[in-house]
Order: sequence, then structure tokens, then C-alpha cells
Amino acid sequence: MNLNHLYYFRALAKEEHYTRTAKLLSITQPSLSHAISCLEEELGVQLFEKHGRNAKLTKYGKIFLRYVEQSLEMLDEGKRILMEASGVQGGFLDIGYIYTLGSHFIPEMLNHYMSEKGENQIHFSFGQGTTRQVVDQLKEGVYDFVFSSYVEGENDLEFYPVAEEELVLIVPRDHPLAAYQSIDLQDTIQYPYIAFAKNSGLRPVINQLFSQIHGQPEIVYEGEEDSSVAGLVAAGFGIAIIPKIPLLQTMDLSILNITSPKIKRYIYLVIKKNKYLAPAAKDFAEFVKKNYSVL
Repeated sequence: MNLNHLYYFRALAKEEHYTRTAKLLSITQPSLSHAISCLEEELGVQLFEKHGRNAKLTKYGKIFLRYVEQSLEMLDEGKRILMEASGVQGGFLDIGYIYTLGSHFIPEMLNHYMSEKGENQIHFSFGQGTTRQVVDQLKEGVYDFVFSSYVEGENDLEFYPVAEEELVLIVPRDHPLAAYQSIDLQDTIQYPYIAFAKNSGLRPVINQLFSQIHGQPEIVYEGEEDSSVAGLVAAGFGIAIIPKIPLLQTMDLSILNITSPKIKRYIYLVIKKNKYLAPAAKDFAEFVKKNYSVL
């Protein structure tokens, strides 16, 4: 069934006049008549009663019109949504990020983007998780792109460093180390640690720190995200290395700078190679690369 013929049928049913309908559709009257004849032949029923150039729906035409209107309305709505979803001046972006970015980096970046681009009718959807979780979901197509730690061996992904995150040591306020403002990690080995879970992107970074000093502390608890790790430390269950995020200032903790070993911890914009990005997603990714690249 020809889709144009359905649009012509709907228009003629409304106008009830061949000449006006043809003009409205920017086609010739013979073309309109031929389209309606083809439709009637395919359906095996007469859709219009013709009186000169006037046309009235038959009872079969009235029945068919209900379904044609519903179908074309759904198609038009689908087209509208698709155009919004894929256009720069409107669309839907699905972004994943690791837990530590939710309180400052993502909101600040979004404000920067909106202030520069203005009201462009983009709808953002966000999801959080560990690096492993959001990277796996990116590969599954859940997100357009994610912000996470670097992951070794992901040859199908592109990693663009967009932020440097400072790592600090946090200890309970009544801890022996709380009297210090900075610390060498070598001096912390004797104390029990709260560690990030093994599927966290921070875990290998922190493991590398201890490898450099040829030591490994006792890990008594693990947590997936920063607030749970910080909460365990504040409750006195151990000490931890964690990104320096605003949340720490509100908790019953002492924050120590790490003087040795030196470490650079980067956050990456991660995009799947050869993945089609709609104009809205591509525009946002280019904005991030332009304004936040750190290397």
C-alpha cells in the first residue's frame, strides 16, 4: 500500500473536493484521481461517491478513514520524535558517569554547556555506576557516551581525558593520622583500609600507588561509591584514599594531602568507536573535548 496514497485519501476526505485537494497537495488533479483509484482497486471497495469534482466518503470510506488517521498520526509522531532525537536543536542524550562525578563535575559541565548553547531543547538522561558498569552499558548501547576511569584492553572504545581528579587520604577525626595535613603513603601501611570495590576504576589506580611503595595495607571493607567509603571511614572502620570531592567537607573526617607517591588520576570521556552519534550527541561530545581536554 502506497503511503502517499493514504495521505491523499485523508486530505480528500477532509476537503471533499478534488481540485482543492490537489492544489493543497501540490499535485495535479489527474494524479490525485489515479491515486484514489489505485487505493480503491487494492482494497476492493469504493471509498468516495463522486459528484463532479466533489467527493463524499462512502460507508466503507468512513470506516477506513478512522484507521488511516490513527496510522498516519502515529507515523507523524514517530517522525517528530526521531527528528528531535537526532537534531542538534533538540534531542535526547543518555550519559553515564561514575559516582564521584555526580555532585560537581557533571552538573557544572552541564551548566557550562547550556549557558553557551542556550535553550536547545535537549533532554538529558543520566545513569551512575562504577567504571566497569558504565563502560559495559556503553558497549551495550545504553548510553551515547560515559565519563569514567581509563580501562585497559578496551580497543573498541576511545578515551579522551577531560578532567584531573585529586586523590586524598581521609581518616576519622580521632585517628592518629588526623593531626597531619599531608602524608606519605608509606606511613599509612600499618592502618586498616576501606577500599573501592574491584570493579571500580579507582581500585587499579590505588593499587598502583601501593605497588610504587612496595607495600599493601590490610583491606577490611570495600565500597562501590565514594559516599559509602567516606561513611565507613567517618564511622571509624578504617582509612581510605578517595577523590577530593565537596561531600568530604560535610563529614566528620580529616583530609590529608598525599605527598608521595605522586599520582595523576584522570577522568575520561568514553565513546564507542564507529558508533553513530546523532547531531545533538556529536555536538555535546565536541563541546566537552574543546572545553575540558586536559592533555
